[in-house]
Amino acid sequence: MKNRIRILATSDMHGCIYPYSYDDGSEAMLGLARMKTLVDLLRDENTLLLDNGDVLQGSPLQTYHYLYHPEEVSPYTIAMNTLGYDYINLGNHDFDYGEDALMRHLDNLDAPCITCNVQSKGKPVFASYAIREIGGKKVAIFGITTHYLKHLHSNKELRPFRLKDAFLSAKTTVETIRRLEKPDYVIGLYHGGFERDLVTGMATRELTGEDQAYQITREIAGIDVLITGHTHIQSCGKAFNTVYAQTGQYGESLACIDIYTDTGEIDARLLPNDGPADEAMLALAAKEEAECQKWLDTPIGHTSMDLTIHDPFEARFHKSQVVTFINQVMRDATGADLAGSALFRNATGFKPVITMRDLLSTYKYADTLAVKQITGAQLRAYLEHSAEYWSIDGGRIIVNPRYLAPKERPYYYDMVDGIDYTINVSNDPGDRIVSLTKDGNEIQDDDTFTLCLCQYRAKGGGNYGFMKDIPTVAEVHTDMIELLRKRFEEVPVIEFEPVDNIRITK
Repeated sequence: MKNRIRILATSDMHGCIYPYSYDDGSEAMLGLARMKTLVDLLRDENTLLLDNGDVLQGSPLQTYHYLYHPEEVSPYTIAMNTLGYDYINLGNHDFDYGEDALMRHLDNLDAPCITCNVQSKGKPVFASYAIREIGGKKVAIFGITTHYLKHLHSNKELRPFRLKDAFLSAKTTVETIRRLEKPDYVIGLYHGGFERDLVTGMATRELTGEDQAYQITREIAGIDVLITGHTHIQSCGKAFNTVYAQTGQYGESLACIDIYTDTGEIDARLLPNDGPADEAMLALAAKEEAECQKWLDTPIGHTSMDLTIHDPFEARFHKSQVVTFINQVMRDATGADLAGSALFRNATGFKPVITMRDLLSTYKYADTLAVKQITGAQLRAYLEHSAEYWSIDGGRIIVNPRYLAPKERPYYYDMVDGIDYTINVSNDPGDRIVSLTKDGNEIQDDDTFTLCLCQYRAKGGGNYGFMKDIPTVAEVHTDMIELLRKRFEEVPVIEFEPVDNIRITK
């Protein structure tokens, strides 16, 4: 269209091609196959198609691929080429499978990567920005990803990459673009979200640097459009002088930003991914998807217990024995005194005949483990922080509303095995752990324990920033999905005495 530049953008697709849930096969308005239909309807000669990262990890198909076909080009890479992206940014999960997997993806991708804050051996790995002539206008595009990667990954997963501060990198890059290129428009891809409410300016999460979109849009002049991501929240609008858009996860929506060059108006909207799936794209990965589905339905274990999750609230309020089992596997793998874990959103638990589908629907991410040397005082502080998940409303114990909006975050609530403790939700936050014992003895502030956590939590993820300063004494680099699979393989029938060690009162 004359006098209009159109920007189409995806983010946090997490390897999702097919338009159904891997949990139960139900139809879902998700995936790159549906997205192709939508993009084909909207794209013209003045359109840029961009991706904002987190594509290599997150779907069972990608998990299967990197377990059984790691030397081959990922089906998602092929699908992205079919869609015809112009430029891409990287997200934190694109580093999950290591350097070889990431570089194989990028080497076989038609679209250039423009993540400007990734370095190796002190030098930039990718171009800092790109310039395109569109509709008679000069458009600059740059990408940055959250430098909090170092707190989300082990050193082994990140090697040999290092991340510079996202805000400072964006500031330097935009200033350079404006000074040297003098573009008509600057488009930014930032794999990170807003850390403050855009109306009140109040922090919406712990200010760790994981998300800096508020600071970027408020303090960096000259960004016309910023595509954000990482937090899986769907939103669009204007922040200060920058139009922004964020598309959620798995292709829930497509960002469509129209720049009207005759008036200077910029219009951003999110379009639901509800069209028919493109049949040609479905066929691209059909062989590997069929292998994946067969693998997902393969029995890998058995249990004589009820380890299914029927009610998400009850599974946390009365700790599900799925959590007990996961924590035990963590303790066995590390020899730690204690283990803490959370239930992912929509976790299903394990049926009597356990399949890979059950496992991947319950433990969704390939987390590795870390062991902390923790004092009694630090343990209490950790449990107090977790206990903020609960609140009181009209005499009822409920989930604290701030864990429900702007998105549900049930995975911020950790449950610890190896100790017994009571949470009194009527007490003020910070004073809710009213009983804390191990083997019947009250835990003292100067007692010491080893505590096993996933790396994400151990490095401070999920607003547990204080955790990163507690000494790490051991790491296990086999991810939890594989550790759980091996346990099912080694033990013919999973059965144990249920552990009821957490009491929540008011």
